[in-house]
Amino acid sequence: MKDKNSLSTNELNALKELERLLQEHGKLEAGNFIPTVSRAELYVEDRKAGYCVENNAIVALSLHDCELTSIPESIAGFNNLVQLYLHGNKLISLPASIGNLSHLHTLDLGHNALVSIPESFWNLSELVFLYLSNNQLTSISQSIGNLKNLIYLNITDNQLTSLPKEIGNFENLKELRLYNNQLTVLPESIGKLSQLKEIHLMNNKLTTLPESIGGWKALKELRLLDNKLESLPASIGSLSSLTHLDLRNNQLPSLPETLGNLKNLTHLDLRANKLSSLPASITDLESLEKLDLRWNRFSSFPAWVNLLQQRGCTIYN
Repeated sequence: MKDKNSLSTNELNALKELERLLQEHGKLEAGNFIPTVSRAELYVEDRKAGYCVENNAIVALSLHDCELTSIPESIAGFNNLVQLYLHGNKLISLPASIGNLSHLHTLDLGHNALVSIPESFWNLSELVFLYLSNNQLTSISQSIGNLKNLIYLNITDNQLTSLPKEIGNFENLKELRLYNNQLTVLPESIGKLSQLKEIHLMNNKLTTLPESIGGWKALKELRLLDNKLESLPASIGSLSSLTHLDLRNNQLPSLPETLGNLKNLTHLDLRANKLSSLPASITDLESLEKLDLRWNRFSSFPAWVNLLQQRGCTIYN
């Protein structure tokens, strides 16, 4: 209770409103309070509600899997909040006041039922980790470009058909997860993500990739399985750091010769495409450890495939 006595009036009022909501949903018994915990305790999976106090202010709050359908506007009272975990609820919308949490570093809104995001949300310019996965979002505002400090962005399992060009503003982004959407095209600006290490685009409806992806000089993992790709840009050969390239279950009839420039590539998965031939430049993939060619249209394989095997590369065909 000592920690609670040090809190501001706005924080205390916001806590009371959240406690009332939890009681309404049967997640907190009448007369009980949301517990104060350490940051380490906040991440314990079976602890659904808790908050952490540092320097006489609430800096972290977790209310996950509590069946909440709404969050009160008073959440803005937690104006020193750095981490907020609201995943696994039943949220359809967010209060506009969430945009006032100007110190927020980590925000998890995954596994809810969000159909839209308030414009004020994109004022959270200090965000580094943002989880919006498993919601019902059909579009993302161009104002997402304001979140220039993002390192990790997860918008998987939504209903996105396109991305705003402002997604190219993320100069520090290391990991981008967009799988299980309805994306048909990527903006050219996505090639500006020069610090990107991983991009996961599985199970979309992409038929092509922009030439600008050649700008992903730091990329190590490119996951594109279960799309509708009919071709690859020659610029894919510029991904000099790439180690894993997954192209399973697409519509590729051929591959660019530039693929042979990927000197750090260790895993290449080409299963279930429409390939009947391979570029000889694949023999230049000196780091290749595994090549999967199953379920294509090869009538025979070139002799150089044996050279890869002799170098220790595992080949499935």
